[in-house]
Amino acid sequence: MAQGEAAGHSTAKPQDQGWAWMVLLAAVVLQGLTLGFPCCIGVFFTDLQHEFQASNSQTSWFPSIMVAVLHGGGPLCSILVKRFGCRFVVMLGGLLSGLGMVSSSFCKSISQLYLTAGLITGLGSCFSFQAGVTVLGYYFVRWRTLANAVASTGVSLGFTLWPLLSQYLLDEMGWRNTFLIFGGVLLNCCVCGAIMRPIQLASGSIPQSAKPEEEPGSRAEEAQLSNGASPHIPTFQQHTRRTKCFQMLQKYLAFDIFCQNKGYQIYTIGVTWMMMGFALPHVYLVPYAIHNGVEERKAALLISIIGFINIFIRPLTGLLSGHRVFTGRRIYLFSLAVLLCGLSNFICVISAEFSVLILYCVILSIAMSGVGALTFQVLMDVVEMDRFSSALGLFTILESITLLIGPPLTGLLVDITSDFHYVFYNSSFFLILAALFMGLSFCALEKKNKLREASKAHLDNPSRYQYSEMSTEPKAESQSPSAVEFITSI
Repeated sequence: MAQGEAAGHSTAKPQDQGWAWMVLLAAVVLQGLTLGFPCCIGVFFTDLQHEFQASNSQTSWFPSIMVAVLHGGGPLCSILVKRFGCRFVVMLGGLLSGLGMVSSSFCKSISQLYLTAGLITGLGSCFSFQAGVTVLGYYFVRWRTLANAVASTGVSLGFTLWPLLSQYLLDEMGWRNTFLIFGGVLLNCCVCGAIMRPIQLASGSIPQSAKPEEEPGSRAEEAQLSNGASPHIPTFQQHTRRTKCFQMLQKYLAFDIFCQNKGYQIYTIGVTWMMMGFALPHVYLVPYAIHNGVEERKAALLISIIGFINIFIRPLTGLLSGHRVFTGRRIYLFSLAVLLCGLSNFICVISAEFSVLILYCVILSIAMSGVGALTFQVLMDVVEMDRFSSALGLFTILESITLLIGPPLTGLLVDITSDFHYVFYNSSFFLILAALFMGLSFCALEKKNKLREASKAHLDNPSRYQYSEMSTEPKAESQSPSAVEFITSI
């Protein structure tokens, strides 16, 4: 009876309307609490250095681990999403994030901070953020580009509010009590997760589609056992385990897509290289300003300026990139935004005056809005939606490696040379090379595909009537799977 009543409450929910907009609102808050949070760590950089007597490189490991785990926990998040659903994973992430920051307020060494705020809080933020991004792809189809852009404004809100709140609480009650309060704030991810109702296919649910894949393996194993192959049982079981491990890696890390899909391959490599320099200004801008005589409150305001401008630019970028003119060409907009990020860093090298740094933040925020609004949309363009979660897992775990090592290596260079300018030199180097690589590679790939299609057309040399038949049949086939009925279970 209970199951029947639950099934009766599962009604068909059209996408792009109704409850989908509540989910989008929750995603905005969620991204502000997760992706926006690491931007405030620079406010505590100097205090943590004095508290634990740590160098720039040692202190930068703390935000690096947090951001790296936030992005690199994608495969584990993908497994949990497929097993328990997005709502559970988002709420689990909120609990871990809050626990990590509460534990950080009691740390006695910088290495303990790596574990609590870096690993635990980073992993919790990863679960909440990536599960929230995944559920948006199912709730929005027609307005998916706009939904991703609007959701990314949550990062801008986080960039605006987190530094101001951090500086105020730091002045009033110190970094330990501030971290304790942050633990309570991050628990609001659980509220956002509660809003994200799971969506299932009405015709064939996910558990049903998983059974046929498991049955052949189990039947083959039973056949081996029934044939009396007892001496070879350990070998067969080892082979079966290896096969299952390979299938798990292929399912959740999308190695098959990486090897077969050139667009996904180029984009993943380019973003991975880009992340070596993308996070450097976020970590070192506030310490750089304070080092050059800027007041601490003004230095924290620089990050807020970046976030405030992003609030307005990101939706505009989403609307612009969603126009039919840019269909299939969003990667070029993304590469242009990355290039502008790299070039803007030279402004900081010219001067460290507060007025010049404000100009730098304005230009950087405009470029960052393009990067933030298009990162996942371009990934959805190059990968099919049913494999997006797996592709996102490999994508994020690769970029997390460079996010982890980028700031500490740059901090070590600053410690050796005592020159903060190397932060912006390094950032520009990686960003500009990544932008040129992605833009030129996709341009070459597009030309190669056009030449291949043209050569096929010349080889086939069909008549007009034959060509019209061949061109209409695939359209009919491609339209039939899109008429899928979704149901929302509460």
